[in-house]
Amino acid sequence: MTEDHDQATDFKTFEDPFALREAEKYENPIPSRELIIQLIEQAGKPLRRQQIAQQFGLESPDGLEALRRRLRAMERDGQLVFNSRQRYSLGDGHKTIAGRVLGHPDGFGFMKPDDGSDDLFLSPREMKPLFHNDRVTARVSGLDRKGRREGAVQEITERNTHQVVGRFFTEGRAAYVIPENKKIAHEVLIAKEDAAGAKKGQIVVAEIIQQPTAHCQPIGRVTEVLGLHMAPGMEIEMAIRSYDLPNEWPKALLEEIKSLTPEVPEQAKQGREDIRHLPLVTIDGEDARDFDDAVYVQKTAKGWKLLVAIADVSHYVQVNSALDEEAKNRSTSVYFPEKVIPMLPEILSNGLCSLNPHVDRLCMVCELVINAEGNVLRSRFYQAVMRSHARLTYTQVAQMLVEGNQKLAQKYADLMPHLQNLYGLYKAMRHQRELRGAMDFDTQETRIVFGSERKIDEIVPVVRNDAHKLIEEFMITANTAAAKFLNRMKMPRLLRIHDGPGAEKLLALKTFLGELGLHLGGGAQPTPLDYMHLLESVKERKDAHLIQTLLLRSMSQAVYSPETKGHFGLALDAYAHFTSPIRRYPDLLVHRAIRHCLAGKKPTEFHYTHPDMVVLGEHCSTNERRADEATRDVVSWLKCEYMMDKIGEEFDGIISAVTGFGFFVELQSIYVEGLVHIASLQNDYFDFDAGRHQLCGERTGVRYRLGDLVKVKVMRVNLDDKKIDFELIQSGNKSKKPAKSTANKAAGSKNRSKKSAVVPTDGKPKARSKRRRKS
Repeated sequence: MTEDHDQATDFKTFEDPFALREAEKYENPIPSRELIIQLIEQAGKPLRRQQIAQQFGLESPDGLEALRRRLRAMERDGQLVFNSRQRYSLGDGHKTIAGRVLGHPDGFGFMKPDDGSDDLFLSPREMKPLFHNDRVTARVSGLDRKGRREGAVQEITERNTHQVVGRFFTEGRAAYVIPENKKIAHEVLIAKEDAAGAKKGQIVVAEIIQQPTAHCQPIGRVTEVLGLHMAPGMEIEMAIRSYDLPNEWPKALLEEIKSLTPEVPEQAKQGREDIRHLPLVTIDGEDARDFDDAVYVQKTAKGWKLLVAIADVSHYVQVNSALDEEAKNRSTSVYFPEKVIPMLPEILSNGLCSLNPHVDRLCMVCELVINAEGNVLRSRFYQAVMRSHARLTYTQVAQMLVEGNQKLAQKYADLMPHLQNLYGLYKAMRHQRELRGAMDFDTQETRIVFGSERKIDEIVPVVRNDAHKLIEEFMITANTAAAKFLNRMKMPRLLRIHDGPGAEKLLALKTFLGELGLHLGGGAQPTPLDYMHLLESVKERKDAHLIQTLLLRSMSQAVYSPETKGHFGLALDAYAHFTSPIRRYPDLLVHRAIRHCLAGKKPTEFHYTHPDMVVLGEHCSTNERRADEATRDVVSWLKCEYMMDKIGEEFDGIISAVTGFGFFVELQSIYVEGLVHIASLQNDYFDFDAGRHQLCGERTGVRYRLGDLVKVKVMRVNLDDKKIDFELIQSGNKSKKPAKSTANKAAGSKNRSKKSAVVPTDGKPKARSKRRRKS
């Protein structure tokens, strides 16, 4: 045997999983980087270039030269190390991470890894060939000056921007579109012949015909001219196209639903339990159009029996049908102010599947037996036919049960005993909720009220009364029962999971609470009960709102997954979405799994496997985020439009976020948020203390802290960027830092949290200046 064992190596043969990608990129493709790494890993030792070439059957001069260049590139990128014995071994950078690209208006970005690890910072150079939302593989190339992991993109694995919506501009002979989505920093070039007659300043849709590269801007073709950006409803049309929201029904689907009628066929009611005699009612908002759920409570000798009846969407939407494919594609209904893009066509969402009053409807029922203390003793599921006895609103129910409105009580006299049973059960279950520590943050939601020509009249707070809480509690109970049932039956299923706070966010939270003399229990793994004990202890403090905000921000985002990880916010070991199948695809999947069990079939006979549920969970979570972002964009645009005639006016507000370039203020009376830029703060240089969520003046000691009350003037409104600029008039926080000696000040400057740069109004930080601003 030779010293280097060249002829002793016995390689396993395997195909290149990225052969198609290489063939698309190169006329004479060679093995991918991934395959080369697999080869060296399998060999278990460094290899010569000749050995690698021999293994892949590369003999031609062109092939050998291409391999040499690829190996050198992998060496340069840290994937391989070329040692003194002229052999290639794996370097620290050989491990690639897959993830999704998140763009930033300033040209840089981040990659959000699929494995849940910390984001990778992508420099403007790395972002040049990328669009927001593309999928890539990258390696960690080091740390930037802020200590963030930096990424080097290895491959673009999926392009997800195929069209953009934005403003059309011309400059000399050149034409281009500036995307409305500010996470896309590219300007899209448009050839003169591809402008489709668009005029300067108009909103257009541009199809991407050439993706960006490291050396070239993206090139597009105008496919639709939407009109002027101030036209009523334009903000929704822009969001639909910017986020590529499906909003037209495919022809195959329309053909498929042609035979549906507004009434449930008699044949469909056969073989179901008949509960039409029970006084089930729906309780929703005044503007609700589709009714997923109806409830009924019967008092028993030892407690209650609760029926949660949910629209049986799974009866109408068959697996692999055109209706199913489109529902999966949409994943969720999207709720814009005064406009909805439904997951299902109107004949189902507002008709056959909607539990409208006084008509027969098919439903899936969760029946729960609950004791006097509010504990669920047992539950069962069954298919039924029902008839809602009334369509009630939250306001009406609260007026009858809480405020004692006699006029309404007389109108619904037949239902009052049943409504009182609902309220009695809710109070018992509410006590159990508090005992287990389920989160109940006092957040403020708002509703936009429109006047003529879709102009905002006012923005009003949504009052959450006991009727809202009652329905919420019953839905949570039914969702929990569904998760436990499917877990017990060992079914492939999709759960709603919510992880507890991550280590980094938890450390930041505890550091801040320590500054306030507060303590969050639970050590490294606090429970929801620890959170709620802290909230209860600070509810009388002036900064209670601030503390609640930080507790909320410390928590993770809920997602869909088949993994049994529980729901931290609700303090539950298992939780699913079962109660809204008209508007959420995950709920429809849960219904199908329950129906499969009720038919007595085995888990292995189910249409979906566990890997299927992993893919569907990621798909639904992504589309849920897409819908949320689109809705936020529309609301931000509308609020900016609402503020355009209020420039120069003064408002009271509360600091809602603090950054290195200033702080955001939410106006208390109209619930609109804007920025007080650090450049507009007078008389001092301000340091950003991330741990304490504050800006602090070096000379005056004046602090601007999350949760502080301030008075501001509206200075500018930018509709294109959806930004509002405020100027500080008066601060509610007059406290100052105690004076320090020169020695103490010098020592303190070394330990002080991150400093803010002097930032001009365009938001781009410059080097710190020692000058003092004039009054």
